[in-house]
Amino acid sequence: MMRTIEILLVIIIIIGAFIIAAFFAVLPSPRQVSPLNLRRLALTTLQTLDVNYKLSEIVFKAENDSAWIELQIALSACLPPNIVYNLTVYEVQSGSEIELYRRIKSIANAESLGIGSDATSYLTASSNVTFNVIPEKIGERGGGGTLYILNCSDANGWWITGYTAQSLAEDLYKLLSPYFQRIIMVQNTTELGRILNGTALQGETLQSAVVINTFGEAVPIPSSYAIMYPSGTYAEYCYQLGRRVNQYNWTWVSIVGYPLYYVSNTGYFTGSGDQNTYGIYGMKCVAQAGLNAFLRGLDNKGYAYDNNWITGDPSDDPGLASASLSSNAIYYCNYYGIYPSPYQMATRALPTSILSTYHLNVTTYVFNRVGNWIPGAVYRHFFAGVTNSTGSLFALGLTRTPDIRLTVVGLLCDYKPRLYRSEYNATGTSRLVVLQLGQTGGI
Repeated sequence: MMRTIEILLVIIIIIGAFIIAAFFAVLPSPRQVSPLNLRRLALTTLQTLDVNYKLSEIVFKAENDSAWIELQIALSACLPPNIVYNLTVYEVQSGSEIELYRRIKSIANAESLGIGSDATSYLTASSNVTFNVIPEKIGERGGGGTLYILNCSDANGWWITGYTAQSLAEDLYKLLSPYFQRIIMVQNTTELGRILNGTALQGETLQSAVVINTFGEAVPIPSSYAIMYPSGTYAEYCYQLGRRVNQYNWTWVSIVGYPLYYVSNTGYFTGSGDQNTYGIYGMKCVAQAGLNAFLRGLDNKGYAYDNNWITGDPSDDPGLASASLSSNAIYYCNYYGIYPSPYQMATRALPTSILSTYHLNVTTYVFNRVGNWIPGAVYRHFFAGVTNSTGSLFALGLTRTPDIRLTVVGLLCDYKPRLYRSEYNATGTSRLVVLQLGQTGGI
C-alpha cells in the first residue's frame, strides 16, 4: 500500500512541476523559430523581375519615366503583403577615385524597414553593351597553325552514317575557323597529293599542320599513289601517309571507326568491283592492314603487310559500350562551350599496347581508358631520347554516326588555345540594384 502511495506522490510532483514550468516559460515567436530568409527572397524577387531582362531595361530609363511605376507595381505583386521594401539603383562608375557608386533612384513602400531587415544586390548591364571572346590562334605560340580539312569531291566516305564528308567538312570549318591561323579545304585528291608531296596549296605553313579526314573509315587516295601501289597493296599507301605525318609532324585526325580501312578515289576506282561490298562505289578495302601500316610509317619502321585486327569493342570489355568523356575533356567542353554527349559506344577502341610498340604518348584522353583499351585520344610520336614530337594520330574509335563536336573538343583539349574575353568599363554601362526587405505585423 505504501509503495502505491509513493508512486502517486511522484506522479503528482512531476505533473505539478510540468504545469508550473509551462506557466512561467516564455516561448519564442514563430518568426524566431522559423524566420523568413529575407536575403534569399530579395534575390529571387530581383531574378523574377529580370526574367525577360525587363528590370535591366527599366533601371537605365530616365528617373521620371512611367516604367518606374510599373516596376513598383510588379515589385509589390511579387512580395507578401507583410513585407516592406526599399529598392535603390546605383550607377557603377569605373575608374572613379571619388565615388564608385552614384545613387540614381529609390522606390519604397514604407518610411522604415524596422530593426530587422536584410538586403541583396544585383548587377545589370545596359542593352547596348556587347561581350566579345577572341580566341587565340593555334600556331601563335609556336610552329604550325594550318588546318587541312579533306573535302575531296572525288572520294566517298564510310561509317559517316547520315552525313557526307563534304557536309562534315563544312561544319568542322565553322567550328574550328576561330582557332587556327589558316584553314585549307582540300577540294580533291589531286590537292591531297600535292600536300603529301610537300607542296603548299595557298602559301600556308605545311609543317606541323593538322589534317582532318572527314571520310570516316575511308581515306582519299590520289591517282598518282593509286598507280604506285596497285590493287591488293593499298596498305602501302597508308604506310606512306604515316611517313608523311612523321616527316611533316602532322596531326592526322580520324573522326570515327577503324582508321584507314578503305581507300577511295571515284575517278580512279571505276570498276564494278570497286566498292566496299555495301554498295559504296569508288573505293577499295584495305582492312586492318591500313592502320597497322600507318603506325609503322609513323614510327619510321620498314613497311610490312600486317592484317591483324587490333581494335576492341564491347565484347572485349563491356565498358566500351558506354565510354565516358575524361575530366579534362569535360573541363574544356565548359571552357569552349561545346557539349557533345558525355557517353559514347566505342567499337573500334585502340589497345594500350600500341603505345610501347610504336613509341606513342597519349597527350590528351578524350575518353577515359577502359581496361587495356583507349576509345579516343591524341597519340604523339616521340623517338627515344627526343623531346620534340614527330607526328601524331588523333583517333576516335566510336561507332558509326560521327559527332564532330568530339573532334573539335579533342583538338582544343590538346592545343589549348586561350580565350581572351573583352571587358567593359565605360561609365554608364552597368547599374547595381539593391533590394532591402523588412517584415512587419504578426508574430
